[in-house]
Amino acid sequence: MSDLLRDLDLLASPRFNWSRAEAEAIYTAPFADLIFAAQSVHRQFHQPNAVQKSQLLSIKTGGCAEDCGYCNQSAHFDTGLKASKLMPVDEVLDAAQKAKEGGASRFCMGAAWRSLKARDEDAICEMITGVKDLGLETCMTLGMLEDGQAQKLKAAGLDYYNHNLDTSPEYYEKVITTRTYQDRLETLNKVRDAGINICCGGIIGMGESREDRIGLLVELASLEPHPESVPMNHLVPVGGTPLQNVEPLDGLEFVRAIATARLMMPRSVVRLSAGREGMSGELQALCFLAGAGSIFVGEELLTTPNPALREDHHMFAQLGLEPMAAPSFPAE
Repeated sequence: MSDLLRDLDLLASPRFNWSRAEAEAIYTAPFADLIFAAQSVHRQFHQPNAVQKSQLLSIKTGGCAEDCGYCNQSAHFDTGLKASKLMPVDEVLDAAQKAKEGGASRFCMGAAWRSLKARDEDAICEMITGVKDLGLETCMTLGMLEDGQAQKLKAAGLDYYNHNLDTSPEYYEKVITTRTYQDRLETLNKVRDAGINICCGGIIGMGESREDRIGLLVELASLEPHPESVPMNHLVPVGGTPLQNVEPLDGLEFVRAIATARLMMPRSVVRLSAGREGMSGELQALCFLAGAGSIFVGEELLTTPNPALREDHHMFAQLGLEPMAAPSFPAE
């Protein structure tokens, strides 16, 4: 076992100065050593057989001004997706209630916007407060934020704001040109300054190199404090997007990314997010063993397919997993 993986107590102490060479040594370690270390550290801070069920709803679909090469909601690409306006608040709350009845403890809402507009702030805040009143953990992803908007979301009761880095700084411009890496970091700073928990991860399998995957993990682990939530998405290629024909990523490479995220950000919840529909039960089990502690449930993840609830129920029974209750955050 490598020296980096041997000292589990040292790995369990959060660091924010990981070098790429150190991250590469973890990522490329013998697979059994990597998984053993990741599971060992996972058990120090997380319940090993509990997985949080989250549900994600697209509250405003399509017509986005951004050109993210993986996204069928971009107005730049002809994917056949019909754009819609912001959902009425009562419909969002009805969907949240159904998500709770289906076992979700966290409800995430996503709008295909470049940024949150002032005219929509009241409706968004009403959604947050309503979902919070249902006893669910709340998360929003609304694009970039202007000064003061994060404070309004916080006052409405928002627990998490999702804003992913997507990939390494070097590969980023090959996927997105309408928003810079620094734009994303500045939005994260606004969220953190408002006292909202950060949900920030990336997408694996966009044609990037292993070095780029390591670079993404170093960027995430350089955020101080670490994101409380780290979604790891496996690309779902969508027809009409620039990445529709990208070469599929080996499943074990994805597991390595999850395990490395677990070791570099030991206290964060690593979330097995998009792409589960194309994963075998065995591959998902390896992801949990590597330290993933959350999944998205429901038959659709924004606009891409997701496993049916009965499939997830069967998987939980097979693996002896239990749904995790929404965590409570310390009073400010």
